[in-house]
Amino acid sequence: KKEAKNCIYKTYKNGRGIIGSIAAIAWKPYDRTYEIIAYGKEKWVDEESVIKMDKECKTCFDNYDYKNKHIAIMPHANSPVIYGIRGENVEELKKAMRMVVSSAIERWIIFETNQATDEHLQKKKIKDVRPYESVIVRGTVKKEPFVIKGGHVIFSIYDGDEIECAAYEPTKQFRNVIKRLRKGDVITVYGGVREKPMTINIEKIKIEKLAKVYKKIENPRCLRCGKHMKSMGREKGYRCPKCGTKAGEKDAKYVIVGRELKQTFYEVPVVARRHLAKPLKRLLA
Repeated sequence: KKEAKNCIYKTYKNGRGIIGSIAAIAWKPYDRTYEIIAYGKEKWVDEESVIKMDKECKTCFDNYDYKNKHIAIMPHANSPVIYGIRGENVEELKKAMRMVVSSAIERWIIFETNQATDEHLQKKKIKDVRPYESVIVRGTVKKEPFVIKGGHVIFSIYDGDEIECAAYEPTKQFRNVIKRLRKGDVITVYGGVREKPMTINIEKIKIEKLAKVYKKIENPRCLRCGKHMKSMGREKGYRCPKCGTKAGEKDAKYVIVGRELKQTFYEVPVVARRHLAKPLKRLLA
């Protein structure tokens, strides 16, 4: 603040609002959305009216999470905001506000915003990723997904360098998508970077290419005596129990397993969506 020159400003509380204010003034939008915010003394919103509004107002988004039964337009914090509806069309936002049944609205305002634009993201190689950045990284799955304490799902990708990625517990059913990834899948990950351990907190992924997954259905037969061979241990090959003839892992009989995933985008549910993350409703429109 002491270094500010030729600026007239007034701070409130700890003064950190100045950072956001300057950022807003400097913002040059390549994309934009709008949010209508309703203010009042009491905070109450009728769930059914939000669902009806969400279904009818097609240019509005992230209003309600159907799978998790969560009203996303209501803030958690203790504030005078009753709700905020986000959308692409100012006139439809006004219509949406009229449709939502809530506690008494004392005033409302419409803001132009960078919410749901992905403007926070930068395309990066893994070697260039730094903590606290928001990035888009393309890589190949190297370490298959596993679950850690708390229900978080972790895996890693590489592009010559390696980084871990995570679908944390708050992403709910999105974790089931991540659990189906397999070594060799080529994906693009969108998300923010945690410092320790350095991990990409996934907002959405695009599956570029699915690896072939094989399932063993039969041990190899001995070429000498026709008996089925027995495994000598994990990745140690096979040996005939009768004559001792050996064979490699590739000599077993395999089939290609169908994949439940498709080559497309997958995103976290509305309940876990960050404000800047562009929902697929907008991205694929």
